[in-house]
Amino acid sequence: MAKPELLQGTLHLLVLRVLNSGRMHGWGIAQRIQVVSRDILRVEEGSLYPALYRMEEKGWIKSEWGQSENNRRAKYYELTASGRRQLESEKEGWERICLGIAEVMRSA
Repeated sequence: MAKPELLQGTLHLLVLRVLNSGRMHGWGIAQRIQVVSRDILRVEEGSLYPALYRMEEKGWIKSEWGQSENNRRAKYYELTASGRRQLESEKEGWERICLGIAEVMRSA
């Protein structure tokens, strides 16, 4: 079975949700999404890093350099207060979309 593609706009929601648990580097964010989704979702570097840069520009996350678990230099990201508000807003929107899709699927 082919892996489903992320819907437009869902990557920000997923990253914000993962970072709500604490600071993490990019590879860790991608791995966490993959593990929590039971290998259904995979985030490629070509999508993840531009999204991280956009979210940082919007003030939803901040970053700093640090040492990874395997003693390599890595950029760590964490949520800001603005990012927490954005997460709540996007989560509410996502729940409404899911409800709407479920209603259409039931009636069709």
